[in-house]
Formats: sequence, structure tokens, C-alpha cells
Amino acid sequence: MRAFLIALFLTVLAAPAIVAGESGRYPERTIRLIVPTVPGTPPDTVARIIGDRLAHKLGQAVVVENRPGAIGTIGLNAVARSAPDGYTLGMIALPYIVAPALLRHVPYDTERDLAPVTLVAWNYAVLAVRADSKFDSVEHLIRAAKAQPRSLSYSSNGNGTPSHLAAELFKREAGIEAVHVPYKGAVAAVTALLAGEVDFGFAASEALLPQVRSGKLRALATDAPHRLVAFADVPTMTELGFPHVDISDWQGIVAPAGTPRPIIDRLNEAIANALSDAQIRGRLESLGMEPAALGPHRFAQHLRVEIERWSHLVRDAHISAD
Repeated sequence: MRAFLIALFLTVLAAPAIVAGESGRYPERTIRLIVPTVPGTPPDTVARIIGDRLAHKLGQAVVVENRPGAIGTIGLNAVARSAPDGYTLGMIALPYIVAPALLRHVPYDTERDLAPVTLVAWNYAVLAVRADSKFDSVEHLIRAAKAQPRSLSYSSNGNGTPSHLAAELFKREAGIEAVHVPYKGAVAAVTALLAGEVDFGFAASEALLPQVRSGKLRALATDAPHRLVAFADVPTMTELGFPHVDISDWQGIVAPAGTPRPIIDRLNEAIANALSDAQIRGRLESLGMEPAALGPHRFAQHLRVEIERWSHLVRDAHISAD
């Protein structure tokens, strides 16, 4: 028994050294980056931009794997259930932390089962109308909505998505009523706006930018805290007198809970290094995004605040997943 206890004691003492040794050699093989949505969406775009540079920084391949479904919870559950060794990571974004407030059952707890690594990028919504719309300003749009409540309709990427939440904040701040028409994703929502199925819509800057540049859509405002490089001529909601329409979508990287801190720090350092590259920053800004580079501690604080804020709005506005 004495020999057993001594052996057990030595094993416990050696465990941290083993973890440290493994962390010091990290990474030794391919890293999988799970994106819980389809290709072409902001989380997927950011994953592919940062994944290529991350692979260069770490000296190992980073494979982006799309696993969409159930408002991102299928992909993030796969991350939460993976070994906490740094070889499976996941993209997380605003819609996915809203999901638990929309769905009856989510098989993981965002704060308990996922470890924040880095908040990579900010992404903003843009309020737009067709280029031939009679609404040439936010003020004009509000006047029409107040004159005939619920006579105007607007598109979103779906219930509880950032575009929907932005519209709810706008309606609340402007004191208007309008009919919400949810679509399945940004492409469908923007297509509906182009076709005249709705009067206005909020969508991610990346999704709207090509249509605005081609002259098919007119951007009226962004919900960014300042003017965006890609929309330099478009005022912010704050400039127009609506400072509380301040929703910012974002994309970050998480790991399974229990991933050793040295590995989290190694990943955070590599991502921050990549985001300091002028080429990477330029690619993000050209899409209406901005690099963030919030490390594990600040990212965890951000997640906590966002979960509380948007779950309250979902309940107050009676938003459901249907």
C-alpha cells in the first residue's frame, strides 16, 4: 500500500510537467477549425482568412470544416465534445450565443463547455433599401413608418440573427412598427430586398457591399460605432441620433473547455500576430469588418455580457426560432 501511495503521489506531481511538455510541443499535427454554418457566411469568411495565416504561424495545416445546423449548435457541440488538446477549435459568433434563448434544448453550455481563445473580428449590420426606393434617408423611412404603422416590411437573415436584432433595436429606438419577414440566410434576405419583396432590410456589411457598389441597393446607415472603411460615405446610427442601435456581430475562436492554458496562449498569440498583418487587416476592412484581437480573458467577459444582453432582448421582443 505504501508503494502504491508513493507511486500515486509521484504521478500527481508529474502530471503538470507532462501537460507542460505536450503544450510546449504544440502543435504537432493538423488543427481542425469547425465553422458551424455554411460557406460564404461571415464566420466562414473569417475562418478562412485567419486559418491560412494561422497555419503559417503555427507551422501546421489548419483545416476549415463546415458543420451547419440548429443555429450553430451542431458544430459547437462537436467542439465542446472534442478532446481538449488544441487540435479541434470552433468559430463562434453572435447568432450562436443567442441560440440557447431561442431553442428548447442546447446540448452544451457556452461558458462552461467552451474556452475562449480570441475574438477575431467585428462585423456590422447595414440598413439598406433598393436603389430606386422612395426612401433616400433614415429620417424619410421613419416618417413613412410612423404615418402608416405596419405598412412597411423588412427582411432579416432569420429570427434572432444579428440583422433581426438590429432591426428590433431600430424599431424600438425610432418608435416605429414594421412587419418582419425572416429569410433563411443573408443571400435570401438580400435577394428579397433586391426583388422588392420588402421595403428595407438589415444585413451584414459583407453581404450588402457588392450590391451597394453595383448601384442596386442604397445603404442608409450602419450600426457601427464609427464609419466603416468600406462604407465611408454612410452615416452611423449614432450620427443620426440613435446611439442605442449599437449591435455588433463578431467572430471568435473557441476551444473545448479544459484545453491547457499554454495552448490557449499559444493560439491567441499566433492569431493576434496574424491580425497585426496589414494584408489581413486590409482584407477584413474591405469586407466591412474590423480586426478585434481580444484575448481569452477579455473575450470571456465579452461573451458573458453578450449572452445576458441578447437573451433579454429575445425574451422582451418575444422572438422565437420559428
